[in-house]
Amino acid sequence: MTGAAAGWVKIVGLGPGADSLVTPEAQAVLAEATDVVGYIPYVARVADRPGLTKHASDNRVEIDRSQHALSMAAEGHRVAVVSSGDPGVFAMASAVFEALEDGPDAWKALQIEVVPGITASLAAAARAGAPLGHDFCTINLSDNLKPWALIEKRLRLAVEADFAMAFYNPRSKSRPEGFARVLDLLRETCEPGRLMIFARAVSAPDETLNVVPLSDATPDMADMRTMVIVGSSLTRRIAGTPHVYTPRFVAE
Repeated sequence: MTGAAAGWVKIVGLGPGADSLVTPEAQAVLAEATDVVGYIPYVARVADRPGLTKHASDNRVEIDRSQHALSMAAEGHRVAVVSSGDPGVFAMASAVFEALEDGPDAWKALQIEVVPGITASLAAAARAGAPLGHDFCTINLSDNLKPWALIEKRLRLAVEADFAMAFYNPRSKSRPEGFARVLDLLRETCEPGRLMIFARAVSAPDETLNVVPLSDATPDMADMRTMVIVGSSLTRRIAGTPHVYTPRFVAE
């Protein structure tokens, strides 16, 4: 395939898991793409069809994956780079732009678009009610790309500011101790009744949702398929219902 003008890269969010949560815009991009690039389980979510070539790769090779996508687009391919959730939230969009900035000048003339998706924190919050209904922040608890000291600093400042917090990548087999340290920090800085939401595999058949006070939270409640939401000091559960929400107002 030739003709660089015909090539493009579109960075697509596939949502949290269910096909029903993939946006129509994302579906249209996938239908037009000649190539799909991404992490193995995310590429597997894209249906096979004639004229589509899949390029699946392992985790932690985001820059190589991005360079491959940009190179194919420069040759005229229509390339969809896929991520779960939203590609701009701890996902592939930043990696593609990093590769673009450091790559050949010819890549900068390519058509590059980011196609948003439903990120895990929003899908999890919707299942619980509205725990992110007021000011909130999202923090990636993986220290693969940043030092643990920075994670801890941001956690302490977020608690001090009384944000609700959404934690991505809370606990993996290679770093099981990190989330235990997070719980210890929260217990040092928050009241025992602070609500925590453990939403695992949201929108998948094995979805689970568990709401507990901080005092009852344990490290084994989270894994890499779990979104953890920590309420602010104002977050509460409505008596007699499963609904958790954070009020939209703060009294002076």
